[in-house]
Amino acid sequence: MLDNKLKTTFSALFGAAALMMSAPAFAQDAAPAAPAAADAAAAPAADAAPAAPAAEESADPPTMKNAGKLNVGTMFMDSDPVVKVIMIGLALASVFSWALLIVKILEFNALNKASDGFVENFRSAKSINDMSRIALSEEYDGNPLADMAAAAAQEIELSKQAGLAITGEHRDTTIDRAQHAVSAVQATLARRLSGGMQYLASVGSNGPFIGLFGTVYGIMNSFIGIANTNTTNLAVVAPGIAEALLATGLGLFAAIPSVIFYNYFQTRISAYGARSEGFVAELMNAISRQLDKGA
Repeated sequence: MLDNKLKTTFSALFGAAALMMSAPAFAQDAAPAAPAAADAAAAPAADAAPAAPAAEESADPPTMKNAGKLNVGTMFMDSDPVVKVIMIGLALASVFSWALLIVKILEFNALNKASDGFVENFRSAKSINDMSRIALSEEYDGNPLADMAAAAAQEIELSKQAGLAITGEHRDTTIDRAQHAVSAVQATLARRLSGGMQYLASVGSNGPFIGLFGTVYGIMNSFIGIANTNTTNLAVVAPGIAEALLATGLGLFAAIPSVIFYNYFQTRISAYGARSEGFVAELMNAISRQLDKGA
């Protein structure tokens, strides 16, 4: 029995020694597994690393794509309601200015044409009654020069009907009354020709300031948006600023033609006023001659 115990003890000792000798070899065989696992773990990280630039690149194109669609229509539709109302008002003001231009041009052309025909016929009159007949004809109805001649002739006729002397020493008094009657018609002419001029002056002087108000309001909202989003990216803030500047552009679009039309019509009004003054002098001379003849 002692021999068996000794054999068992020696067998255990030899087994432990063999295990200790084989442990380093096992560690060397197992060590490469850790780098392999690290490589396996690093591989997805390496594959995932380029994903960040791709995400950054994909974030820019939508902004550039939207910026490419920016135009007057989209700027108007995306603008603030207050700015939108201002732009609509300025656009309507511009439309009315162009409509007034067409109306006034047609009015002056018709006025000058009718005046030319009336003056030619007026110079053929042989008496004050002829002047009145020509001036009151339907062909020249509403013509300022015809109205002046008719007013002077009617004043002389009223003096006759009142039993007043119109010749001799009363000649100058008669001419003065005729002159006053013509002056009343001239005042009406001034109001008629200046119709619409106040509108053009108002649009020309106030249009840029109204547009500037819309711009200031729109840019204020853009800066508020910048503060809320904490970004200064030009692609983000540029549309809002462009919408605001559109209001100023419309203000100038309405004001510049209005100023040009105003100056143009003021020149034509002055020209017709000078023509009416010349006709009044001619009319008074013709009446004076007829009174000297004893008409």
